[in-house]
Amino acid sequence: MIKLLTPTDAALYRAIRLEALATHPEAFTSTLEREQNKPLAWFEERLATSDVFGAFIGGDLVGTAGFRREDGAKTAHKGVLWGMYVRPQARKSGTGRLLVDAVAAHAAKRVEQLQLVVVSENQAALRLYAASGFVEYGRGVKALKSNGRYYDEILMALFFDESEAR
Repeated sequence: MIKLLTPTDAALYRAIRLEALATHPEAFTSTLEREQNKPLAWFEERLATSDVFGAFIGGDLVGTAGFRREDGAKTAHKGVLWGMYVRPQARKSGTGRLLVDAVAAHAAKRVEQLQLVVVSENQAALRLYAASGFVEYGRGVKALKSNGRYYDEILMALFFDESEAR
């Protein structure tokens, strides 16, 4: 089951978010060090002011993905899919696709295109996003640096009005 998380889900969200940052530090712009000491109220506020979707199996939160609309006058037609993470036990079960589809459906009512960035080495995520209709439009070379190592990012977009895609 996929649902929009609320502040009452903050403890569950905090646990999966910290797990994601700990196990895949190269995949996120934030860090475990930045978020691990934040109080639960910080995560409650994030869920109150953000659109974060959660995937549940049984009563367990097994995946998350966020949506944020750009706020500039000239960029408000775009949104961003961020913070995508699926716990290992739920991978290859279709959970990732359900999360991406939920964010895309949510975004399609609000923006003309949905963008994301993914570490170039994450082949599973690249396959998932391509299968969901995202197309690559650029590459950030050495975009992230984690533990002394650089990572390239692939920039991808999903266009909701194909006549506007180039």
